[in-house]
Parts: sequence; C-alpha cells; structure tokens
Amino acid sequence: MTTKTIDEKDYMEDGQCRLVHQDNIDEIDKTRNSLVLDLIGKAQNLQEKLKKFKEDTAAEISAFIDLSAMEYDTKIGGAKGNLTLFSYDTKYKIQVQISEHLTFDERLQVAKSMIDECLNAWTKESRSEIKTIINDAFSVDQEGKINTKRILGLRRLKIDDKLWQKAMKAITDSLQITGSKSYIRMYKRDSQAGPWKNITLDFASF
Repeated sequence: MTTKTIDEKDYMEDGQCRLVHQDNIDEIDKTRNSLVLDLIGKAQNLQEKLKKFKEDTAAEISAFIDLSAMEYDTKIGGAKGNLTLFSYDTKYKIQVQISEHLTFDERLQVAKSMIDECLNAWTKESRSEIKTIINDAFSVDQEGKINTKRILGLRRLKIDDKLWQKAMKAITDSLQITGSKSYIRMYKRDSQAGPWKNITLDFASF
C-alpha cells in the first residue's frame, strides 16, 4: 500500500517521495493509483504461478527421464536437456533445451596475437576478405562484449597454416562455460501431419 497514516490522517507518497494528504488528491488520481496497484498485484501473483509451473515441469520431466533410464539399469547424471517428448498421438510435444553461456579467458588474446601475425604475413597475398572477417569477429558490441559465435566461427575457416591452426587451438582452449539456462517449450498441432504451433506463455504475444 502507498497509503501512510500520520496522526490518524491518511497520506499518499507521490513521485518525489513527498507525503500528500488524501484530501488534496483528486479522486481520478486515487482511482488510477488503485487500478495500477491492483493489476500489478495480479500480475505478480501470475508471475509466481508461472515460475512455479516451470519449476514443477522441469522436476517432472527430470523424474520421467530417470524413470525411463531405469529400464536400462542406468542413471543419468548432471543436467538433463536438449530432448523432445511426444504425446502418444504425436499431436503434442515438449522440447527442453539447455543454452550455455560461453566466455573466453586470457588465452583469447594470445590467439588474437597469433592471428595478427598471420595477417601480417598474408598481406603480400592480398587476403583482404579474410582480414575483414577476422576483424569483424573480434569487434565488440555496444556493451563492449565480443560476439562468441563469430569467434568460434573462425575455426571453420579452412586455412592450412601452422600458426593459424595453433591460434585456433588457443581459441578452443580459452573457451569457458560460465553458466547455463534451460528452456522448456510446448507445441501442439491439429493433426499428425499439421504444422506445429507454439503454446506460448509470453504475455506480450497474446
């Protein structure tokens, strides 16, 4: 509640943290305030229910995977993800995906130094297109972060050069997994041959 009682008189706090007596507040402002607080309260309650639904869903899927593994007298350890479960009629499916957060340690700078050395040696051969690709890969975004996918994409370039290959190994060795996040997506379709439709729980998409 934003209503505060001081000397048995009701006050409301405004946007500048000032206490304003309710007698000095227009009824439309009071009504607007009540509407916003009521809807925000309902939204927060719904948010908690969705959070619990996700937690319960993840726990039930994990328990099912363990149950399925028991048929083969084995146990699955660690995080369970990147799988799809279908209903018996295949009209419904649940996908679980694990997205890992990747970053690089100081060895990335070592790799960049070797790559620069390669570029200097190749200047005479006018490989300007490769230089552009590499410079783009090591450029940072507005938040000062390096694009991980572009860096890792350099390893797909077919360049038969010992120093380059050494640099690619340094990139691989510098790669660190600093966290992960699981995503659970649910789909339905009208028939076994029909297109999949996402069962969205995103408030903005309704």
